[in-house]
This record gives sequence, structure tokens and C-alpha cells, in this order.
Amino acid sequence: MGCQIMHEDRDIIVVNKAAGLLTMGTGRDGGRTAHAALMDYVKKGNYKSRERVFIVHRLDRDTSGALVFARSEEAKETLQANWKSAEKTYLAFVEGHPDPEEDTISSYLVESEARRVYSTRDTKAGRFSETQYKVIKTVGKRALLEVKLLTGRKNQIRVHLADKGWPIVGDAKYGKKIRDNKRLALHSHILSIDHPWKGERMTFTAPVPETFHRMAAAPPPEDKPKKRPERE
Repeated sequence: MGCQIMHEDRDIIVVNKAAGLLTMGTGRDGGRTAHAALMDYVKKGNYKSRERVFIVHRLDRDTSGALVFARSEEAKETLQANWKSAEKTYLAFVEGHPDPEEDTISSYLVESEARRVYSTRDTKAGRFSETQYKVIKTVGKRALLEVKLLTGRKNQIRVHLADKGWPIVGDAKYGKKIRDNKRLALHSHILSIDHPWKGERMTFTAPVPETFHRMAAAPPPEDKPKKRPERE
């Protein structure tokens, strides 16, 4: 179902979510979500089972990587109450070469009625958001970034990078869809949280997707200009 379990105990389940899989249902997904898959997993085929999993946070459908679920209401509430202390590190391939190579992007984000997030100067309408980035490698006309969320808003990384003119590769919503990339090049790589019962710091690393390795190994093909038909 697109979820690889990285850690499991009586309080939490941490998975590596595949790109293209929703975190939770919208009513039109037919139950094909990370939450539904884990509900089936903990019930082990027994629909009468009282075992459940609870959503703590979300990843966009097209974002892959580390995602934690709680196994009780108490664990969920504890994790969410301490969520500001969670550390979230992403990997992102972007179009262009960010300058400077390391910086913090800040803006106020607001969501339109069409569910598109954008930056605004209206501090009352938007929510303050901060994103740190650092260039790890440049590949042709693209760059691989390490990105850290200092706040957690919907589509925050995608909007902030697009605002700077470096949209994430494959982002048809805030950039452009490209034929040689069938997925959004954004991955939740490292997630650090305090365990809801033990209180100890735990760090989970979701393996780098194979698509990222391929992109890092070779630059994308150059777009060839279309030939005009010759006049007779």
C-alpha cells in the first residue's frame, strides 16, 4: 500500500510513505491512504479489533518520506502538544541554482478558496512561516537542497522555493510539470521527535528515493527547440 514500516512500538508507528499516497482520506480516494493501510495492518484482518492508529501530522500526497502515526489518543495528543520541538529535514531538487547557497526564507502564508497557498504581506490574513535551505549539490541547471521546516504550514516548502524562483522539480502546482520527472522531487528525509511515553529523543531516517539518486548522477536532458516545418 506504499508504506514501509521503519519503527513500531506500543505507542507509535513510523513509516516511509511513497509519493502519490495520501496521508488521510478525502472521501474520493477509495480508502487508498497511508492511514487506511496502517489501520488494516494493526487490525490484522479482524474488523472487530479495537486497535487503531491516529494521525499526528501529514505529508502532501506527492511528498515521500518519514511520517509518524500514534497508536492511542493519548500518544497522539502528547506528540501534537510537543510538535514544535520536532525537527523535520527534507531533500528537494529545484530548478535553478539558489543564491545565496544557504539562507532562511520567511513570509506570511495564506490559502485561497481554490486551495492554493501563497505569500502575503497582510500579517493578519497569513500565518508566519520560515524555511531554512542549504545547497548540497548542483546538477546541470538544477540543485539538490537540504531543507528544514522551522514552521509547519501546508505546502510551505513548495511555496517558499517557488517564490524565490526555484520551484521544486515536478511541481505542477507551483512550478511546472516536466516529462522526465513523474513525481514531485520532495522527500521527508529525517524526522526527530520526543517519544510520547518514554520522552527520549528518537530520530528516523527515510532512505533517499532511487529517483533522487538518478537525478543526482546526471543532469536532465536539454530541451530541444521544436523545428518549424519547411515551406514548400
